[in-house]
Amino acid sequence: MIVNLVDTGWEIIYHRAHALLAAQIAGQWQRSESPERLYETVAAISHHDDLEREWEGNELTEAGAPLDFTLHQSLDVEPLKEQIENARYRGRWVTLLTSKHICFLNEGLRGKSKELDQFLADQVKLQERYRQELGIEPEDAERAYQFMRWCDRLSLILAQRQVPDAGRSLEITSGIDGQRYDIREHEDGKLTVEPWPFESATFTVNVDACYVSQLKFANQAEFVQALKQAPIKSLEWTFVEPD
Repeated sequence: MIVNLVDTGWEIIYHRAHALLAAQIAGQWQRSESPERLYETVAAISHHDDLEREWEGNELTEAGAPLDFTLHQSLDVEPLKEQIENARYRGRWVTLLTSKHICFLNEGLRGKSKELDQFLADQVKLQERYRQELGIEPEDAERAYQFMRWCDRLSLILAQRQVPDAGRSLEITSGIDGQRYDIREHEDGKLTVEPWPFESATFTVNVDACYVSQLKFANQAEFVQALKQAPIKSLEWTFVEPD
């Protein structure tokens, strides 16, 4: 989950909600520049965080505060295997992109666990097999994954409230065709991306956020109860084409 400290306590955005926000962004992309198998790619983006279930497991720090996803690392491959198995229900293309994303996220842990290393090696073989079966060129598969990463990254920038103030720019990624993209906020609060990669000249995206006033919790059960009773607010961002 994504955890932001606010004046009233914690603002919490579920990871699946963040993934849905990323899919909204993907759906706005310029059609003529869309990646291979666009609709399946959007499906992969919207479901790439299905592994996250904030009402299960342990989502608290040692101090009892809500645990932001950036503070969590695990060498357990069983949940990763489960995510790949679940993706297979949606098809090989969704599985391929999901597999590439899992490898990207866990590459920094390579060498710390033989089981994880073997899992990552198996994923590379799976990706290559599915790519060949689907008749997709390597560069097209990689471009589609970079598109997925781009949308994921922009969604995180929004959900983590990382957009700079005072009209300053922040790089999103440079993975799609080597093109750098930057996000910037106008004085009226609307956002723009330079260069503009979207079909429409203006659009709005949104995500639900929960607001918890209690700063620390005795255990996961208490935290889950607070989450389920927390007020929910829809956060919105309007994007406009640069002048």
